[in-house]
This record gives sequence, structure tokens and C-alpha cells, in this order.
Amino acid sequence: MDPFLLIMLALLAVVLFVLPARQRKTMQQRAQALQEALTIGTPVMTTSGIHATVAALGETTVDLELAPGVVVTFARPAILEIRQPAGGTTGIDGDGATGARPGDDLP
Repeated sequence: MDPFLLIMLALLAVVLFVLPARQRKTMQQRAQALQEALTIGTPVMTTSGIHATVAALGETTVDLELAPGVVVTFARPAILEIRQPAGGTTGIDGDGATGARPGDDLP
């Protein structure tokens, strides 16, 4: 067989099998780190784009407070990211008003 063909087949195998496996492992590690970083009072965003604060943690679920007194239960994998607290950010109109919600600065 031609050595060039063997090199191309080996390169194809690396691209199709090794690289996706490494990316999947990295994504799993990030998801695990996110789950371990969840604590009560942490502002989060769900996969559906809902911004809330962690009210309680279960083994497979998390209770999120959407508004004062409004608590809903989500599956833990539904948490997409941990948001930065709203304190110190400017409002939409840039007047420096406090009380802005996470995500208000998004386009």
C-alpha cells in the first residue's frame, strides 16, 4: 500500500475517533465542575434561558427562586451556567442603577 494512503487513513481515524472523545470528556468535566459549584444563593441561568437563584439543592434536582416567593424545581442538568451577581452592573440605560437582573445587559 502507498505510505501516503496509510498516513491519511491514520489521520482520518484520529479526527473521527480521538478528537471527539477528548471534547466529550472535557465537556463532562465542565458540567461536573458546574454542578459542584452550585450553592444556595447562586444566581444561575437554565438551558431555557430562565434566570433564577438557587433556593435548595437535591441529589438530582435543584429548586430555583424566580421571584420572591416563587420557587420551581428543575433537574440539575438544566442549569446551563452560573451568572455573576447583579450588584455593580449598570442598568440598560447606563444610569448605574442597582437592582439590574442578570442578563439585562445582553443584546
